[in-house]
Amino acid sequence: MNDLEQIIKSLNLIPHPEGGYFRETYRCEDIIPFYSSDNECIGSRNASTCIYFLLTSESFSAFHRIRQDEIWHFYDGSPLQLHLINSEGEHSLIKVGRGFERGEVPQVIVTAGSWFASEIVDEGSYSLIGCTVAPGFDFEDFELADRNTLLSDFPQHSEVIIRLTRI
Repeated sequence: MNDLEQIIKSLNLIPHPEGGYFRETYRCEDIIPFYSSDNECIGSRNASTCIYFLLTSESFSAFHRIRQDEIWHFYDGSPLQLHLINSEGEHSLIKVGRGFERGEVPQVIVTAGSWFASEIVDEGSYSLIGCTVAPGFDFEDFELADRNTLLSDFPQHSEVIIRLTRI
């Protein structure tokens, strides 16, 4: 068994719809009201959730967005590149890792509603991170990007959108 298989087995990870593998590790028992961006109560969510997320260089995390803020925490492996497109159409690239001298950071906040995708820097490697979401994650709040819609909305970012979408 190689290192990657051992991590997947040891952490009981399963395939994630956006790419890579994951397992929820925490779901706060406290339930709180959840509000839309226009301050309308749209239900309730757990106060916070947390997952392990493992991405390999053979895949990528496709552009998606959620309704909550998400904090990425780097744990192990290759640095990764996190691509963000905010509601104003501005693209930013953040290098997530431990190479501080190379401009990498170990923690990144993805603000609610931003489109984001990620890819591994080093070939033949993986990146193990944690993701904390507050209010807590629910697949009802998850939207996987449609390539044509994203291209229509943000044609100036066509290269990265085509590379990091599946549909």
